[in-house]
This record gives sequence, C-alpha cells and structure tokens, in this order.
Amino acid sequence: MSSTDTRMVAFVHGRVQGVGFRWWTRARALELGLSGHATNRPDGRVQVVAEGPRKATDELLTLLRENPSRCGRPGRVDVVVEQYLAPRGEVGFRER
Repeated sequence: MSSTDTRMVAFVHGRVQGVGFRWWTRARALELGLSGHATNRPDGRVQVVAEGPRKATDELLTLLRENPSRCGRPGRVDVVVEQYLAPRGEVGFRER
C-alpha cells in the first residue's frame, strides 16, 4: 500500500445476486490491480470493498455504474452508494 491508496466501500442495489455480478466485479478489480472482496448481503445488495490507488477504485466505481451493454456487466444496478476510507491492507480479491 502506498500513501495514495484508498479503501472504497460500495453498496450496489438492484438485481445483483445470482447473476454473476460478484464474479464480474472480481475480474474487473483484479484487472485494475485492486484488492478486496464482493459480498452478497442478506437484503439483496452486494457490498464491494476495493483497496488500491484512488484512480483504480474510481474506475471500478464507474464500471459498477456503467450501462451493462457497454461494459458487459451482468444484472441490473439501480444505485451505487460509496464511501472512501483509509486502507486496511486487503490482500487478493475474493467473492464472499
């Protein structure tokens, strides 16, 4: 981790469980060099935690919000609510 790294926590609302959304998110995060996880929440949301350079976390956030016909993202995203925090040292990127 460098001093320019950040931790983005995003809650993705919509039809994002059971459609390959977490797998797709993991693949994009790894392409961007990010660490963290994508986790199904009991209320139907997916929580995405990504750590790395701010530019890369912002790019992942853009992809989470992107029109699926442009980025190949599965499911339907209605809204994404994010916050940025200090990184905690995540290693790898997991689906949970």
